[in-house]
Amino acid sequence: MMRQLKWLWGNMDVKYRKWHILAIALSVVTSAMLLINPALSQRLIDDVILAKNPEPLLGILGLMLLTKLVREAMRYCMIITLETTSQNVLYNLRSRLFSRLQHNDFAFFNQHRAGDLMTRMSADVDWCRHFLSSIDFRIVDSVCIFLFTTLFLLTVNWQLTLTLVVVTPVLMLITKVYSKHIRPRFFAMRERLSEMNAAAQENIAGNRVVKAFAREEYEKEKFTERNNAFRQSHLNINKLWLSFYPLIELLANAIMLITIFLGGFFIIKGKMTPGELSVFTSLSWALSWPMRELGNLLNDLQRFSTCAAKVMEIDCARPSIVDSPDAVDHDSMQGRIEFRNVSFSFDRKQVLEDVSFTVEPGQTVAIMGPTGGGKTTLINLLSRCYDATEGEVMVDGCDVRDWKLSQLRSRIGVATQDVFLFSDTVEGNIAFGNQSLTVDEVKDFAARADAAEFVERLGEGYDTIIGERGVGLSGGQRQRIALARALAMKPGILVMDDTTSAVDSETEQYIQEQLRSLPYACTKVIIAQRISSMRDADLILVIRDGRIAERGTHDELMRMRGYYYETCALQNDLTCGEVM
Repeated sequence: MMRQLKWLWGNMDVKYRKWHILAIALSVVTSAMLLINPALSQRLIDDVILAKNPEPLLGILGLMLLTKLVREAMRYCMIITLETTSQNVLYNLRSRLFSRLQHNDFAFFNQHRAGDLMTRMSADVDWCRHFLSSIDFRIVDSVCIFLFTTLFLLTVNWQLTLTLVVVTPVLMLITKVYSKHIRPRFFAMRERLSEMNAAAQENIAGNRVVKAFAREEYEKEKFTERNNAFRQSHLNINKLWLSFYPLIELLANAIMLITIFLGGFFIIKGKMTPGELSVFTSLSWALSWPMRELGNLLNDLQRFSTCAAKVMEIDCARPSIVDSPDAVDHDSMQGRIEFRNVSFSFDRKQVLEDVSFTVEPGQTVAIMGPTGGGKTTLINLLSRCYDATEGEVMVDGCDVRDWKLSQLRSRIGVATQDVFLFSDTVEGNIAFGNQSLTVDEVKDFAARADAAEFVERLGEGYDTIIGERGVGLSGGQRQRIALARALAMKPGILVMDDTTSAVDSETEQYIQEQLRSLPYACTKVIIAQRISSMRDADLILVIRDGRIAERGTHDELMRMRGYYYETCALQNDLTCGEVM
């Protein structure tokens, strides 16, 4: 718990820390002020009513009213200050966590579901704010009210006070047992919440697939199952609390009964005045209220502790792929690519093994092969989304591990088959990687990707807002916008991973012609299954089972009569003997 509190405090700006400490100090002061009016009530009964002396009456009543007004004003300032400082932490945490997510690598996102991350960024972070805005001052209030009341009552009648306080050790024992059982239940509840949110997020993202297969009822059942598990975990916590609550209530009510019984006895014996008894009866809640509050505080503390641990996991996560201490600055990228005996393993599975090839600046390399052969992994190694297990990946004669990540990735334009478009305008999506583009340049690259014609037919042209993930556009339209986005970066290396798989042959031929006449020099890496997309490449690689099974130009591979040759025959609906 202390580690989490220290971490939370570190996320508060220095200027707000002073205000937060002042607010907690106000909590202490206002807790002490609760004793003033009961003390004045004692004087009112003993010195005014019983003594039949009306002279101090107005002064006592005025002072009681003034105390109430001042205390409420101080409490108002305290709450406003705590809300302000807690919102500062909330803002800092969200900004900090978003930055962490932006800079974490593929391995991190492979381990965490999107729904779980969203839960941590929203509900879990808000519980950190809730601790600073509510839980901490409630703890201070409970402790101070109990201590100040006990000390004050000792000065009034120490015998009755000690009798009332004797129930405290019993309460501490109950609290210890309760705390031992509640933490794992809160952790389980948090996991069920994460699972429920992940299921909802996944269903929303894949709603088109659900409808296409008419699986709405199945998805509803899945969500209901997770929703029910979350509800049950909540009920388990409430049942545990309710099993302890009657004991706490019994102890709290025992205080009032003891006060009335012993107080009346002491008055009869002449050991206490009616005014002093009124102090005990008016402050008995101050001894019992912390006991009632204790269970709620324990629940909130355990929930905060669980949520803070989840948030800290993201905050403390560090990417394994970072700039090396001696990373070299590069003003530009020529586009020379070299793989030297590269091997790569993922989760103890060999993905690539001893891959070597070289591509000169301005050349085109095409990669094909069966699904799962390791084609996309080559691209991920090139842009250093992963690091090679063995060997070296070189760009312009420099190992990618010695490039600065921002410089390396900003000079590699990537367009993939699985297109992700942002909820932004068409122009904003195309200029995503190069914010300095003019409108004319955006239109030029759209035309080169054969996107200009359909974009201009949209309601507001290039200012049309594209729905989330490109909703409203066909697969081919999304691919063409993604290609325009990659071209607009003016990269030294252009990567196209099945970029034209959803376009027709005529469009593909047009795009190929445009790629040969780009207004800048770049090396092109094409991953495709269509022979038409790669037959003009300077080098064609066939990747099978993580190895380069074939390499060469189109003519050379045709003469080998291997995988490439057979694929060509199938796509042209010819027998192997007819393929030229």
